[in-house]
Amino acid sequence: MAFFERLVDAFYDGVATDEVLLPLYPEQPDLTGARHRLKLFLAQYWGGPTTYMEERGHPKLRMRHFPFHVGPLERDRWLVHMAHAVEVTCDSAVPDGVADELMAYFVPAAEHLRNDTGLPISSSDPRGKQ
Repeated sequence: MAFFERLVDAFYDGVATDEVLLPLYPEQPDLTGARHRLKLFLAQYWGGPTTYMEERGHPKLRMRHFPFHVGPLERDRWLVHMAHAVEVTCDSAVPDGVADELMAYFVPAAEHLRNDTGLPISSSDPRGKQ
């Protein structure tokens, strides 16, 4: 958990001063809740405790982010801060390859959360057919 705390803290230190991303957080400027949720999600995703699921249920990432405009600019700003957080967190005490593995997840995940593409949020047929 300490690794994910450092990663998430470094990420949100950047978000806290980002004019594009910060307005997307309903609780801002207090990012305590967002930090908590992301830390638990990432720890669970990479095999840690299931506290996120116990507290919030299934992640449903696209659904949870749908109320907020996530376009190319927001995606790219998110990735800038996350890439920086990965870089400063993956120091010599972290095994080789961890940074690459993290970014291999974060880049497609950030694109997946875009909601300005016109694509449906669910896999159901938009014409009403199942």
